[in-house]
Amino acid sequence: MILWNRSISLPFSKRRVSVRYVLVHSAYWLLITGFFLYEKRYLIQKASLPYFIACVSVRILLLMAIAYLNLHYFLPRYLMKKRYGAYIAALLLSVAGYLTIQSLFDHFLYGYVIGPMRNSTLAETLSYNFFSTLWYLGLMLALKLSIDWYGQQLLIQQIRVEKLNAEVDFLRAQVNPHFLFNALNTLYALTLKKSDEAPEVVLKLSELMEYMLYESNEECIPLKKELAYLQNYIELERLRSDRQADIRITVNGAADQCLLPPFLILPLLENAIKHGLGTAGNKAFLHLHINTGTVLDLRLANSRSDAAATRKGGIGLQNLKKRLELLYPGRHELRTAEPPGAYIVTLKIRL
Repeated sequence: MILWNRSISLPFSKRRVSVRYVLVHSAYWLLITGFFLYEKRYLIQKASLPYFIACVSVRILLLMAIAYLNLHYFLPRYLMKKRYGAYIAALLLSVAGYLTIQSLFDHFLYGYVIGPMRNSTLAETLSYNFFSTLWYLGLMLALKLSIDWYGQQLLIQQIRVEKLNAEVDFLRAQVNPHFLFNALNTLYALTLKKSDEAPEVVLKLSELMEYMLYESNEECIPLKKELAYLQNYIELERLRSDRQADIRITVNGAADQCLLPPFLILPLLENAIKHGLGTAGNKAFLHLHINTGTVLDLRLANSRSDAAATRKGGIGLQNLKKRLELLYPGRHELRTAEPPGAYIVTLKIRL
């Protein structure tokens, strides 16, 4: 692929073209040359081998001259600048020059070298060459447009991928300050109460920050690492709150082989803790169940009080929805349900 897109200089020109351009155009002219060799093969017997070679060479060289004059001079200088009159005039003038040279050569070859075998007039020769020239110019123009279209599609695809990667990185970067804000609020609340648990919170926070800074820079990480991060996060929340909650995390499958983007599950857990554990009193619960395989099947259920029923998720859930759309377009399903006293989120991702 690198060699395919490598640029080289054209002989007798400062213009640089890709290897793909050279190979495609070479194949095109080899095909055209092969067609003329087959069409004019009778000249070997009727005239001689030198006239046969001269006939094919003159036609191919003239077609190449008018084709590349059109592609690299008339098109960019006139047509691309919307100077349509100048472009048509230049094109017709070049065609007229080609017709004059080619028709005079054909008239000499068929009228004097081959003789009575071909009794075509100069007008007939001009007509034949005119329409054949338009045909081959049309083919060359179609070839150029096809190559340009293919190159533009590759460029558009590259821009789309870079744009998606930039958006994912931006959304992912929002998670860290969002979490850090919540964690600092926790530490602030404990210091206000002069709690002996504040040093342990600082320790947990340092462990979480180490993960965020050094272990989550990959595009995807094992689910096992993400779960360890979530466990630390839950312990941090336990230290913040005096309430006892029923928290369970169960995983079926190989968590060390399932790869996911970092911080993909965190927004769901944050939302459950913020609007569930912190508002449901002594009946608070949080149950996270994950099945791994070709499809990641996640179900998170948490307690929910009536006061929290009308609350909406913050930037964390919006962040998650956008990341899922960018990372797994058409391959994920995120649903929510609100039975009495609970809030349930199910997420399925085809890996």
